[in-house]
Amino acid sequence: MEIHQFSTSLSYGDAISDEMLEIQKVLREKGHSSEIFTRFFDPRLAGLRRDYREYKKLSSPANVVIFHFSIGSPVSKLFFRVPDRKIMIYHNITPHEFFVDWHRILARECYKGRLEIRLFVDKVDLAVGDSAFNRQELEAAGYPRTGVLPILMDFSKFDRPGDPVTRRLFGDGKTTILFVGRVIPNKKFEDLIKVFYLYKKHFNPDSRLVLAGDYRGLERYHASLLDLVDRLGLRDVHFSGHVDFGELVAFFELADIYLSLSEHEGFGVPILEAFHRKVPVVGFDAGAVGETMNGGGVLLREKDFFRTAALIDVLVRNKGLRQAVIQGQLKALEKYSRANVSRILQQLIEEVARR
Repeated sequence: MEIHQFSTSLSYGDAISDEMLEIQKVLREKGHSSEIFTRFFDPRLAGLRRDYREYKKLSSPANVVIFHFSIGSPVSKLFFRVPDRKIMIYHNITPHEFFVDWHRILARECYKGRLEIRLFVDKVDLAVGDSAFNRQELEAAGYPRTGVLPILMDFSKFDRPGDPVTRRLFGDGKTTILFVGRVIPNKKFEDLIKVFYLYKKHFNPDSRLVLAGDYRGLERYHASLLDLVDRLGLRDVHFSGHVDFGELVAFFELADIYLSLSEHEGFGVPILEAFHRKVPVVGFDAGAVGETMNGGGVLLREKDFFRTAALIDVLVRNKGLRQAVIQGQLKALEKYSRANVSRILQQLIEEVARR
């Protein structure tokens, strides 16, 4: 069977792009012909994709095509017009309210995207979310056939030494609190900074906060965070900007705690990467965070900055508790094994192929 994927872009270091490549590997391992068709691409990945306009030559009602939904583009228009059997994967669109004060164009596009998702109810054979949280949004939008496909990840790539320069720069023994993610308002970087301020002031002055993520396009929000750091008189807050994979591995190596206070997540890839790297995770229960953690880590039901700082201190100092949390995380991670998610993917494809 030919099973191909569509997406607006294939980007370097992007979780969804990484998933597309993993899905392609799994499909080819199963003997299927599988290509990735996009409009945009990172030059480093040029040989791994084809122009979406070429797909017309391959299109057939016997094929299954998988579309990673994003805000409207010519790729989506082509996808919904081909006669192939269709699976749409919804990775969630951040509600526009988070961007109104910081990026009006992005706020508009997210608003339009959430309206657009309702337009394709009768144009796909199956709509899946990478979490039950996302699946519920599809169901609410009116999709009659929905499912859940957790993001397919290759954790083994983290089993290597991190970038030596990063390890040397940050490997001075300071307690390191880490968060990984694009610097955007829904991830509540200001709350991370406030918790760190209290932790550093009242519990551990020999500590740092590493915020690893790209802030290009949201410079106003980034500037407000720098202003907050300045007003609090804080030292040891590091905005890394975009990091390559070796730097990311190094940050996980150096991290003592992974802290997530995001208020909207459709999944939580870095949380699972922290699980794999045996970094205790403290996460606020919003969006799909609790579901992603799957009973592992420490889930916060409410935001109390001082209590969160105190909790971090306990997890850093209490070795027995720390080890128990890590073991719980590794158990929770079994749900996301490559074999398990590959099996779910195959079942969904077979379901569509039978129709």
